[in-house]
Amino acid sequence: MTSTLLAFCGAALVLAVIPGPSTAVIVRQALRGGRRAALATIAANELGLLFWALVAALGASALVEASAVAYDVLRIAGAVVLVALGAQSILGRRRAGDGDAGSGAREPAAGGWSAFRIGLLTILANPKAAVFAASFLPQFVPAGAPTLPALLLLSLVWVAVDTAWYLALVLLLGRLQAAMSGGCVRRTLEAVSGVVLVALGVRMVLGRP
Repeated sequence: MTSTLLAFCGAALVLAVIPGPSTAVIVRQALRGGRRAALATIAANELGLLFWALVAALGASALVEASAVAYDVLRIAGAVVLVALGAQSILGRRRAGDGDAGSGAREPAAGGWSAFRIGLLTILANPKAAVFAASFLPQFVPAGAPTLPALLLLSLVWVAVDTAWYLALVLLLGRLQAAMSGGCVRRTLEAVSGVVLVALGVRMVLGRP
């Protein structure tokens, strides 16, 4: 069981490191609202990840995968969220440049509860998370082990590894931001994250796994 858990942790870490919608949203929130907003987004993302993992453990994700209507509704909703966030970041760069050029000030609306809602919407409106969890978790259930308890344990470990990676990422972003003397670089990075979010949204709405 120990070797299986180690292998699972390695696989979960690789998955966390690969950039996707959650990474893009967390980076965006960190740039717009600082550490508080980023932590709120991470908390929401991990809550959503745990939800999809538990859904997969209970077998309910098969319903999402099998139902074209349910899948498409989630897929389109997720794409709308990503594109809206991306557009807000891109347009917000120009507004920020007019209002606080060189100040590096962050927008208070990007923090706290607002960031939590954004993070939760992003992960819950991503049907690929449900489908992937259903195919990923069962691969690491040891032979002869009770399936449901093993899946529940793997779900918790997955969330723990994912959380650790994003916390490290936010810490790194914070140090990088501290080295930036003005707001121009931050706003440019925010605009880049906006373009990435729009691209991910378009990709989500155009394709199925």
